[in-house]
Amino acid sequence: MNNKDFVEHLKQRLFIEFKKQDRSGVYGYTQRSMAYNSNKIEGSTLTEKQTASMFDTGTLYTDDPDIIFRTKDIEEMNGHFKMFNYIMKNMDEPLSEDLIKGMHKNLKEGVFEDFANGYAVGEWKKRENRVSDIYVALPQEVPEKIHQLLNTYTSKERIELKDVAVFHAKFENIHPFQDGNGRVGRMIILKQCLDNDIVPVIIRDSNKAEYYRFLNKAQHEEDYNGLVRYFEKEQRYYIDNTIRMLYTLEELDAINNDSIDDVTFEMQS
Repeated sequence: MNNKDFVEHLKQRLFIEFKKQDRSGVYGYTQRSMAYNSNKIEGSTLTEKQTASMFDTGTLYTDDPDIIFRTKDIEEMNGHFKMFNYIMKNMDEPLSEDLIKGMHKNLKEGVFEDFANGYAVGEWKKRENRVSDIYVALPQEVPEKIHQLLNTYTSKERIELKDVAVFHAKFENIHPFQDGNGRVGRMIILKQCLDNDIVPVIIRDSNKAEYYRFLNKAQHEEDYNGLVRYFEKEQRYYIDNTIRMLYTLEELDAINNDSIDDVTFEMQS
């Protein structure tokens, strides 16, 4: 079994389960995993169980009556679910400026705080913003920088994992939106992987420090090897947690046991 076989099978199951809103398989797993981890990385207080409850039942619970939920966390979690579904609906559409803006719109249009702050939703940022020690693009620079980034990406005959890592580092360096750049950027990774028969990369909050360390190195030194190796680590985790959702027992029996571990990962030096 190789990358293409795995991802083609994955896309079929994602589409079938999404259309049926079957939340018990790989669609539900990928939705919940992305929503919990990507929001948690950005400071969400919702737990993995609470995320699953919101997605599966539309309800939110707590075992501690003294816990107070932040409205923004709930709004952004629902927005993330919408953003994921937006990608499922547009699975056959190429990555574009309009598609990226659509991701942001779905993520943020239900977040009251963003509107109260006057943030542009579904549009490039209107005011300067700062991120750690990274010099991000000024608002007037964003359209051209995003245009150039997409042109470079779409001009490639074949997209590999390193290309996804490079795009992600540069996208986050541009920081085109007022808020929500990390979550949109990580959703772009999923879209790029599915488009190019690459095993999905879901950044886990438990590995946040490693992710940021290699992302920072890529942005400051244009050294992408560490980020690619980290992406490969997350790919292996995804395979381990989804392969038995994708194949029946008979299909798994037909696959040589060794080949399950041999899904190939290509890293460009």
